[in-house]
Amino acid sequence: MSRTTLVTGRLAESALRHVLARVDAGSAPAYDVAVLNIQVAALMTPVWVAKRLEVPAGTTRVILPGYCDGDLSPIRERVGVAVERGPKDLRDLPRFLGGEAQPADDFGAYDIEILAEINHAPRLNIDEILAIAERYRSAGADVIDLGMAPGQTWDGVGAAVRQLCAAGHRVSIDTFDPSEAEAAAEAGAELWLSAHAGTLDAVRSVDCEVVVIPQRPRDADWFDDLQRSIDRLDRWGVRYRVDPVIEPIGSGFAASLQRYALTRERVPGVEMMMGIGNLTELTEVDSAGVNMMLAGVCQELGIRSVLTTEVIDWCRTAVRELDLARRLTHYALRHAVPPKHLDDRLVMLRDARVVEHGSEALAALAEQLRDRNYRIFAEGGRIHVMNADVNLTGNDPFELFDQLRVTDASHAFYLGYEMAKAVTALTLGKQYRQDEALDWGFLTVPEHSHVARHGGKHVEPPREARDDS
Repeated sequence: MSRTTLVTGRLAESALRHVLARVDAGSAPAYDVAVLNIQVAALMTPVWVAKRLEVPAGTTRVILPGYCDGDLSPIRERVGVAVERGPKDLRDLPRFLGGEAQPADDFGAYDIEILAEINHAPRLNIDEILAIAERYRSAGADVIDLGMAPGQTWDGVGAAVRQLCAAGHRVSIDTFDPSEAEAAAEAGAELWLSAHAGTLDAVRSVDCEVVVIPQRPRDADWFDDLQRSIDRLDRWGVRYRVDPVIEPIGSGFAASLQRYALTRERVPGVEMMMGIGNLTELTEVDSAGVNMMLAGVCQELGIRSVLTTEVIDWCRTAVRELDLARRLTHYALRHAVPPKHLDDRLVMLRDARVVEHGSEALAALAEQLRDRNYRIFAEGGRIHVMNADVNLTGNDPFELFDQLRVTDASHAFYLGYEMAKAVTALTLGKQYRQDEALDWGFLTVPEHSHVARHGGKHVEPPREARDDS
């Protein structure tokens, strides 16, 4: 029978046993707790632990606090069993010990290509174009699309395409001007967006793949028009993909989605593309959820390329959002599972999980504190601040701060910063962890904690920190 020993310090012992009691409810205990002679478990180091740790007979696994950084081999050599780090927060321990199912090895695969448009490219110099293209590529774009200015012919399109290709980019050209498309294709562009029945003759002089759209998508005979274009392109031997054109909400959005489904039904083998900017750019809402839904539509209909833009501010990370969304939808469809509990980086405004200690655990912790280091929690709609001298709870960080009577400027700044994060977490329904960045999904910028900056102390060094490491 496997048996796990969890290592902790004196301060966290009670909370750890409380968590394990819930994990073990109704069964014989499979966990032991090794309490080392240190108050703050985060101050442990593997070398320090290796000198002091004794595990019960039958132990097959040792779990250290998540903040115990460094090489774990000294501990493995001492105890002779597997040693690993657990979560940094005890609230995550039940999920960690529960061994929640992990995605299969193929998670992260995708088959949807992202075209990222540089809007109004003729207005930019080449250095600006190259910088945007590199940012798009880093975010997951496969093809850099040069968006032209309608009614104006850009003489520099060929030079721009050549420099992009020289930098290793794949390039497409977004224009209704055949002369611009021809110049771009000669310079190395591989795709022209877009042609329709009225401009189709021009594609024979442009040596690249073309995106074909209905000339009047909202007309009743839109598919017949599109089919005639497809037939002509097939006769000419021109490579193409079809985009039935998505419409903004309020202008036929639902009907436009039906066009994609109908096209897939009637010409099942045709390559298709969806230009999604009409929805993301023209819908005043954070774009991540919209991109996820559209990626799901594309995945299920076999639409293997999407065109996106990052013009308006709520779309400023659309490329990265689509890159994550295409991986989620690919896995979901391949394994016939919902795209859930696979990768939470698109959960940005709120958190995937918020776990609280509970009022009893917080009260017990407050009773155990013997130092002046402040602990801050955000639970039950309130901020909790405690150390050996105070245990305060309230909604207003200014009122709480007044009661703390802090005079040191750096410490006052730290407490204000942390309480501002706590208020943000309570407002949005996010998990607050002191000394850590709030989780903003793939937008999270990790914080170098106050504790690390000041040698493991908020106010004064705990006695253990001065003689152990």
